[in-house]
Amino acid sequence: MNIVKGLFLGSAAALLAVGGAQAADLPLKAKAVEYVKVCSIYGAGFYYIPGTDTCIKLGGYLRADLTLAGSGAYNSPAWAGAAGQKNRLANDYVFRSRQDINIDTRTATEYGVVRTYFDAVFQWTTGSDTVANGSLGVYYAFIQFAGFTFGKAVSQFDTPWTGYPGNNTSFLIGGYDDVTGINQVSYTAEFGNGVSASISLEDQSSYLQSALYNVSSAPNFLAYGANSYAGTSIPDIVGKIRVDQAWGLFQVSAAAHQVRASYYNTALETSGHPSDTWGYAVQGALSLKNLPTGPGDSINITATYSNGATRYVLGGVSPNSFAIYGNNSVPGTYQSVAFGVAADGVFAGLNNLTGTGIEKTNAWGVRGAFNHNWNPYWSTSLFGSYTKIDYSGTATALICGALGVANTAGFNCNPDFAIAQVGTVTRWTPVKNLTFSGEVLYTYLDQASSGILPLTASGTKPQANYEFKDQGVWSGNLRVQRNF
Repeated sequence: MNIVKGLFLGSAAALLAVGGAQAADLPLKAKAVEYVKVCSIYGAGFYYIPGTDTCIKLGGYLRADLTLAGSGAYNSPAWAGAAGQKNRLANDYVFRSRQDINIDTRTATEYGVVRTYFDAVFQWTTGSDTVANGSLGVYYAFIQFAGFTFGKAVSQFDTPWTGYPGNNTSFLIGGYDDVTGINQVSYTAEFGNGVSASISLEDQSSYLQSALYNVSSAPNFLAYGANSYAGTSIPDIVGKIRVDQAWGLFQVSAAAHQVRASYYNTALETSGHPSDTWGYAVQGALSLKNLPTGPGDSINITATYSNGATRYVLGGVSPNSFAIYGNNSVPGTYQSVAFGVAADGVFAGLNNLTGTGIEKTNAWGVRGAFNHNWNPYWSTSLFGSYTKIDYSGTATALICGALGVANTAGFNCNPDFAIAQVGTVTRWTPVKNLTFSGEVLYTYLDQASSGILPLTASGTKPQANYEFKDQGVWSGNLRVQRNF
């Protein structure tokens, strides 16, 4: 009997265990799925972030780029360094592979749209990166709210096409270019009918400081002394008025730029320093659309002038010093060479007793392009620029005196120079958002110094006599880009 009872209780326990297991396996009622919904308020590509009223858009591009006979990526001319010297240390080609990712979010509020925007690039470049080690760049990171912009964005001084009126190259100088963004606090007022005005405080530390040379500190033809810019004190003050219409765009921009030196002797604060001064820049821009040459054709042009604010004319990524070597044409010389050195200003002296004030540098430039569509698949742009750097008579005397060539027989010392550029690019877009392009650029360095001068060794160039002579260089670029 006890055996039967035990079997019964064991069987019951087993059945309860099985029944419990089956109950645990029964499906529960699923939560409602939150589907991603299209947000059509702000244009194509936006979706609501599930569970919020914020819309988000992801985008970017992948670009493969090859520069030939240049000094760097994106068709940088052979106008400096080993490329300018045309020696065996120069890279005859430069590859760059880049992935760009951007995130755009927008939320409607009672104060208007709150927008955030982030844009970053991951890239690998010949001569700059090794094996799998690439580099990261943060282009834009800003918040916009009620007309204000806070963070890293395109300068309010700049045009919608920044440094690209029609070119692929990042080195078409002759105007402003901050395509990778500049830290700022700005306000834009919209007056209707395409009319707007902006005021901005912008960080001058990276894009906007050229050199400030103390010519008493080891000057040479590549740098007129020690670069003696002090730390930042006041951001650049920028204003803009723009008119956007169906026919195109007209814009006037202006900027005030503080020029502030460190010390006459950079290692000794008791040596004193020159008084701070202010430079400025002004720009006019015009874009014409709906041209009789064809649908989608356009002309973009800017004209810029600066005093003590050279970067507003030289753009953001070009060097301060240019040096291009060529063949010799005068017996007894090793080679010919053209130099150009840009600066916001120069001064002299090693203490308060001998020091001078800052002599600011003038610069002006024009830059533009004509963009033509042959058909929906093929387009061509013709672009060019002219840039002029002009030192005052006092600055010229300081520079030439410090170089020790002010009264050298057979040599005329003049630090002024000009750079002329002309180029063309043709693009083929076989399918939407995939573009193949080829570009060629000619750059001509027109220096004001002339004659023959013995120069010390520089780079791979030996100490020898050199003829100062204008020089020109060609460079080319091939690019494939897929936008998404």
